[in-house]
Amino acid sequence: MTLLNKERSAVAALEQADAQYRSTVINAFQNVTDALRSLQSDARAVETARKSEDAAKRSRDIVRMQLKYGQVSQIAVFTAQRIYFSASLLRVQAEATRLSDTAALFMALGGGWWNREPGLGH
Repeated sequence: MTLLNKERSAVAALEQADAQYRSTVINAFQNVTDALRSLQSDARAVETARKSEDAAKRSRDIVRMQLKYGQVSQIAVFTAQRIYFSASLLRVQAEATRLSDTAALFMALGGGWWNREPGLGH
């Protein structure tokens, strides 16, 4: 009877290991999918932020020219400069988010594999 119990125990352990493996693989695929979706969204955010920054820079340059010809006050230049700096900051933040999500993708793909010694089996 103990042999039958050992067999049942071994089969149950195998089934549990199989379920854990399947769960791990599904989670890994989900992590990669999430990271790829984030990167897709990040690309749109970076592009939008770049366009906004470019528009703010053009506006600032126009206001500077207007100041040169006496059409606006220095306050208008400061305001345009502040808007440009804010747009630049938003672009940098969007790019930082993209880089962070790129690192998350590397981790989801098993990050660190490039630093492992061959033959260690991790």
